[in-house]
Amino acid sequence: MSRIPNEALVVLETVIYLPMVLSIFERDCTAFEQGTFKLKRPYIDLVHEAMKQVQSELHASQQYLQKNRLKIMRGNRDELFSEYIFIYNNMEDHRRYSNIRLRNRVEELLTIYLAKAQIRKEKDV
Repeated sequence: MSRIPNEALVVLETVIYLPMVLSIFERDCTAFEQGTFKLKRPYIDLVHEAMKQVQSELHASQQYLQKNRLKIMRGNRDELFSEYIFIYNNMEDHRRYSNIRLRNRVEELLTIYLAKAQIRKEKDV
């Protein structure tokens, strides 16, 4: 049984997901820039706004890990699962995540951050 507090688990998982979200946003920006869209700027601006928010939350999460002496390392990965090792109070907690679960959660987060970015953009107008 894990002795990692629930609050810390949430932050640890955030540090797993947010770099994936950033990676996808970066690829999407490149696709928009290189694509044949007639009006690229609205798409690119929306993704950049979402990226700023993700970067901010990722930075805050990393500071939380540092402050609470938590570490995360990537373990083994195969076609079905990815393993992450959480280190808390010099104890290791090995957790396996389904790659499908990771993909689905990242997709949810993409939707959430794009919606937040849209709301922020609308407030600016």
